[in-house]
Parts: sequence; structure tokens; C-alpha cells
Amino acid sequence: MIATVRPVRHLEGAIRVPGDKSISHRALILGSIASGVSKVRGLSTGADVQSTASCMRALGVEIEGSSIGGVGMTGLRAAEGPLDCANSGTTMRLLAGLLAAQPFESELAGDESLSTRPMDRVMGPLREMGAAVAWPPLKVGGRTRLRGIDYEAASPSAQVKSAILLAGLYADGTTSVRETVKTRDHTEVMLAAMGANVMVDGLRVAVERAESLRPFDIDVPGDFSAAAFWIVAAVLANSRIRLAGVGVNPTRTAFAHTLNDLGCDIRITNPRLEANEPVGDIAFGLTHFQRPVTVGGTRTAEMIDELPALAVLATQMIGTSVIADASELRVKECDRLDAMAEGLSAMGADISVEEDGWIIKGPCRLEGARVDSRGDHRIAMSLAIAGLFAAGKTEIEGAECVDISYPDFFDHLEYLA
Repeated sequence: MIATVRPVRHLEGAIRVPGDKSISHRALILGSIASGVSKVRGLSTGADVQSTASCMRALGVEIEGSSIGGVGMTGLRAAEGPLDCANSGTTMRLLAGLLAAQPFESELAGDESLSTRPMDRVMGPLREMGAAVAWPPLKVGGRTRLRGIDYEAASPSAQVKSAILLAGLYADGTTSVRETVKTRDHTEVMLAAMGANVMVDGLRVAVERAESLRPFDIDVPGDFSAAAFWIVAAVLANSRIRLAGVGVNPTRTAFAHTLNDLGCDIRITNPRLEANEPVGDIAFGLTHFQRPVTVGGTRTAEMIDELPALAVLATQMIGTSVIADASELRVKECDRLDAMAEGLSAMGADISVEEDGWIIKGPCRLEGARVDSRGDHRIAMSLAIAGLFAAGKTEIEGAECVDISYPDFFDHLEYLA
């Protein structure tokens, strides 16, 4: 599919972005091992989350509409064949933690892209816990007892942390993860709400073995990473957009704080809690850029999924922007550092790729061009936002990949424009 985007002068309207992908994955997995039926409204409709739902069904869980029929901590059964994670790294890594503790072996498979993504960060700590793990293909489980460990994460990863905590629910003793940067805490928030013994002390998170988990009833908030594309669009167009019901968990909102520090006016209104997750509406005031953006270290790790959108914004800022310490982008659905540099360069941006980031000189007059998403949803959406502010039409190859996280993206773009 080739999507065509044309420039706009103004954007206006209110939309609700898809349900948070991270929370949706965890709700499906944890709801499946709860003791009873959980109700989850607003699950992400993206293909990645559907992969998790399909895998849980293959493991014997009934999922119908908003209901998840939890089978309890010991109720999962072996699937009849390999579990298809498709393109979802979150599905594969989180299920590796859950299934490593089961008395049966499971094989986790994926598409060509997923098969090349690193799994050693999950396999190592699971082996330390006593799990049987093999790769490739990824096979886990078959040993009934795991032991708790105190794991020091070498690089920030909420997926790795969550995999270890899921395995820790079945392990003897205490299982803890010590991080260098506080990553998304949706797993520990949801586990605490379900009655698990979760301990959080700064950058250390620990769980105890659980005999049972309570079912839950939640409305999944909108995905902040999906909202980031519209945040950039609204900022560049000084437009009246309202994003309703977005998750504003403090571990997810570094992107908004960074932009506000640069002179944007991003406001969170109507704050509330949904199942202990902070939620709010996002609105915008006038933007007055004070300086180009420079991010690295902890701040880069906190907004890793929003960096392609930030690169688009940097092309329109005065001066030289530096986005560093982002080597993690090289091992996503594609090499996002190269993909964004290729796409934005084709549109006339002055962007160079470093080993772990970009140097972007602005402001640039963007020109419409034919660009390649490389099958990566965040690249496709970022280049589409760039196309809104480019002269002439922008054609995005492989635009159907937005279905991975945001099937309605181009419909929302047309509505707001």
C-alpha cells in the first residue's frame, strides 16, 4: 500500500488514539492467569496486540470481546504448535517470561523481522532463574521450578524487566530487577492492582511468588506513543487538536516534558486514574521554540519510541539538534536511525546518522517525495507527519504497516486535516 499525504495549513479536531499497546499486552497476559474473568475495554486494535491475544487463546484462554477468562496461575495448557508472535517483539519477550515457568515446552515464532531481533537479553536472566531456554527458534519451559534472582539490567528495557517479573511470579523466593533508568512500569502497576506482592524501591522492582491473582476491570487509556505523532503535528501547525483519554503515566511522558522545555505549550487536562494508571486529555497552546533539541542518556531511553517523531520536529527548529544514545533504534522493526535519515533526506532535510543517533540542522524546507516505511509503523507515521509540512505530495511505501499499532492513523489524519 502506498499512502499519499499532502501539505496542510491547519489541523483541528478531537480524536482518541488507540488503546495503549503496552498496557493492552499486559492486560491480556496477566488477565489470562488471573483467577476469574477480567473486563478490559479499549484494548489496542493493532496487529501486535492481536498477536498476543491469539497466543493466549492457543494456550487455552477464552478471550471474547472485552472479557478475558483467566485460568489461574497453573491453568495454561500447551499449544498444539508454535505460538505465532508475528511482528511483535513485546509478545515474544513477555511470553518468554511467562512460559519459561510452565511445566510444558513452548515454541515462539515470528516473521522475518522479529526473527532477527535480539532475544539474548531475555534468555540470559531466564536461564539464571533455572529455565530451559533455547534459540533459534525460541523454545522455553518444561521445568517446573524456577528460583528468584537479583538481576541488574545492562540496558533499559521494560520488556526484559516484565519478562523477568512474569517468571518471578512462579519462582521460589524474591525476584528483582535493578535498572539504570526507570522504564515503563505498567507491569508492576497492574500486578499490584491484582494483589501480587510487588516492591518498588527507586530503580529496583521485586516480586514474590504468587499463588493467585485477582481479575480486574479496566478501561485501557490511549497510547501516548501514538499521541506523539499528533503532538508534533499540532506543535508545527499551532493547531487546535485535542487528544482525549491518553495515558500519562510518568514513565511515558518524557517526550511532552522535553517539548515543553523547548518552548512548546502541551497541556494535560482533566487528569484522572484508570486502574491506577494516570490518564488525561492533551491540548495545546502556542509554540515559541527557544532552542534546538539536544537529548541523550536517560532522557533518550525514556522516549525511545517517540524519537522518530522528534526527528521530524527537529527539521523545523532553528539550529543544530542532536539526538544521541539511541542505538536501541537499530534493533526495532527496522533500523530506525537509517530509515528516518533516508526518508527525511529524500524530503530535503539536513540530517546525518551517527552510530547512536542523528544530527539535524534546521529549519529545512521539506519537499514531498516517495519514501519507504521499511515495514515499520513508527517510520511510516513519522514520515506522514513530515509530509503534512512538505511542499507537494509525499508517497509512503508500505504504509499498511501502521496496522501494527494504529489501524486508523490515516483516517484520523484525513479527519484532522
